[in-house]
Amino acid sequence: MKGQLWVVAAPSGGGKTSLIAETRRQLPNVVESVSHTTRERRNGEIEGSHYYFITKETFAAMRDAGDFLEYADVFHHAYATSAKQVDKLLTEGYDVILSIDWQGAEQVRAKRGDVKTIFLLPPSLAALRERLQKRGQDKPEVVEKRMAQAEEQISHYKDFDYVIVNDDFNRAAKELQAIITASRMQRLRSQDDLQELLSRLQG
Repeated sequence: MKGQLWVVAAPSGGGKTSLIAETRRQLPNVVESVSHTTRERRNGEIEGSHYYFITKETFAAMRDAGDFLEYADVFHHAYATSAKQVDKLLTEGYDVILSIDWQGAEQVRAKRGDVKTIFLLPPSLAALRERLQKRGQDKPEVVEKRMAQAEEQISHYKDFDYVIVNDDFNRAAKELQAIITASRMQRLRSQDDLQELLSRLQG
C-alpha cells in the first residue's frame, strides 16, 4: 500500500517535534521527511538524519529546477523538502510527515492534492510562552519574536484538515496516531490486495 503524505504544523513551542517522535515510536512505517538547509551543521547533527546540509548555490539550483515541494527562509537560513525524497518514501509504503509551517503547507497543497494536514494548537498563549521559555533554546528577544509570529500562525488553523489541541501530551499523541491509523484503514478499502481477499471470502 502506498504511503500517505502528511503535514503537521504548529507555532514554535507547539510540541510538534515531540508528538511526531512519539507517533513514529508507536506506529510502524511512519517517517519524518529530512529537510535540506543552508545553515551550518551544529555539534551532534548527522548529515541525512537531522538535515541535508547544502550550500546556498546548491539550494538555489534545486529550487529553480523545481526539486522542492516547499521551501522557506527562517532566521536568514533556507529550508526545503525534496519532492524526490518524499516520493521515494511514499512508494516504499511509508507515511511521510512534513514538519513545516502553514506557508509550507500551502505550497504542498498547491502541488499535491492528496496531502492531509494537521494543525497543533496550544491550550493558550500563556502556555505557549511558558514552553518557549522552559526549553531554554532562545534568548528573550527571540521568544518575543516567536510569540508575535504565533498569533499569525494560529489564525490559519482553519485551513487544515484536522486540529489537535496539545494541552495533554499523551492525549494529543493518541489523537495524532488515531488520525493516521484511520487514514490507513480508509485507504486499505481501495487496495487490490483487499479486493483479492474479498473475492476469496465471497467466493
